[in-house]
Amino acid sequence: MGFNLSKLALYFSLLVCITTSGVSGLVKRDAPYEQVNDHPTFSHQKTDKDEPDKYFHESTFSEHYDGRFAEAPLIYEDRRSHLTALLHTYISAMQDMGAETWLMHGTLLGWYWNRAILPWDSDLDVMITERSLHHLATFHNMSIHHFSLPSPPTEPRLKRDYLLEINPHYKNSSVESVNKIDARWIDIETGLFIDITTLRRNATAHSLGEVDEMMVKDKHHYVYDDIFPLRVSSFEGAAVNVPFAYAEILVEEYGETALSEVHFENHRFDVERGEWRALRYAELVRFQRQGALLGGSFWGRKLDSESLFPD
Repeated sequence: MGFNLSKLALYFSLLVCITTSGVSGLVKRDAPYEQVNDHPTFSHQKTDKDEPDKYFHESTFSEHYDGRFAEAPLIYEDRRSHLTALLHTYISAMQDMGAETWLMHGTLLGWYWNRAILPWDSDLDVMITERSLHHLATFHNMSIHHFSLPSPPTEPRLKRDYLLEINPHYKNSSVESVNKIDARWIDIETGLFIDITTLRRNATAHSLGEVDEMMVKDKHHYVYDDIFPLRVSSFEGAAVNVPFAYAEILVEEYGETALSEVHFENHRFDVERGEWRALRYAELVRFQRQGALLGGSFWGRKLDSESLFPD
């Protein structure tokens, strides 16, 4: 594979970040725009609006894109394929690096409904163990991963690069509002990313003898048996892990209706096809006239979760 000079500069700067990731006094901010991107005309990071200690800066036009790489949000029809590639490459890379990871939050909710990304989602959420995070930070921070993605038989395979970036604040195990994301898996082409948070032991609870208590820097709390043993399943055609008590975790985070309501975010779940379908304009008007529009989301009849997922 050939490299031009700008690409060589990019990879050299990332190599420097890797070799200095454990050095005391490392500047606690994300890699400068000019070091990690050489194609947009300017950065779209909203650094001036973020709190001073915040490491990851999203884009000025959406909190679901990295402004160093994204120039504009993807259209609805294109976003799903890029997110699917983001997931597949992340799972593959974590397996190669020996990191233990599983689906969480909205991504886990998509898995619950039909083993697929929720069509209105613009990012993905996963969790890893504390040991895995230390391993990634020590050996793989700021590494670029090259993938050749499947394409139609008549077209060449797609070449994509992804960046694994660790937040230098990851060693801080206390609850945080600005640095709750410990790492990101970033699509360098589109700026889409996977948020990676870390499951840690709850030191306060442990000191009181509650050894099963676990916590995450984003204020979520779990017990060990909520997560482990992990269940092996599939998601968007990839082999993934999900928490053991996934239903209880989802109800705690989103409420019971999240597992049964078939209308949400201008979509309707087609039970026969097993997929979320975007509502057409006429359907939106009809639901609005029926008073089903609540807070920007559409709520309809409830279905019993056991009838949807008998297994």
